[in-house]
Amino acid sequence: MARTRLYEQVVERLRSHVADGGLRAGDRLPPERELAQRLGVSRASVRQAIVVLEVQGLVEVRHGGGTYLVGDSLDAEPVERLMERRRRLPDVLEAREALETKLAELAAERRTEDDLAAMAAALDHMEREIAGGGHGVEGDRLFHAAVTAAAHSALLAEFMRSIAEQIAESRTESLRQPGRPARSLAQHRTIREAIAAGRPGPAATAMRRHVRTVAKVRLLSWDPS
Repeated sequence: MARTRLYEQVVERLRSHVADGGLRAGDRLPPERELAQRLGVSRASVRQAIVVLEVQGLVEVRHGGGTYLVGDSLDAEPVERLMERRRRLPDVLEAREALETKLAELAAERRTEDDLAAMAAALDHMEREIAGGGHGVEGDRLFHAAVTAAAHSALLAEFMRSIAEQIAESRTESLRQPGRPARSLAQHRTIREAIAAGRPGPAATAMRRHVRTVAKVRLLSWDPS
């Protein structure tokens, strides 16, 4: 626990450094050695703090190219909360794959023109969000909600509602991965095409591939120890 508290102390010092220095999204942080000297901590502590910030999507570490701010600040969440999310995320992703794969399959069999229009509107919304510099979180939510509705299964829809909060958490975690919003949008288009064509097998396969992409997040490869 002492090491966890040290992470947080260094993260807080980094946050203050960014604020005091007027750094903005896209700016490069000083090298580890320089940060360690400025903050009065070891390079190992700086490295641990950078990893925590990377896991939270607040910085992007470019191998051989330095560390860059993703946003205008380093408003990090407590490490304990991050560790708790890491513990529960695999179960959430497992449930999503089971439920949403079946929902996509049923949607391909039961969708109406209104359902397809709702999916198209969600894709347009997500595209606009990404074009405006966002992660496409709301468009993503709307698309998966439209697929759920298109399955016309009251009980499966209830299951999805029961884990809506956890799904939202996994959505945010996934879409803040570098390059992920555009990739997710493309995968959504593939899912809709299969549903529109009335092809249950390809729709389920496309959704399974998508949810497995969602599962590839930096948080799950982070070792808190």
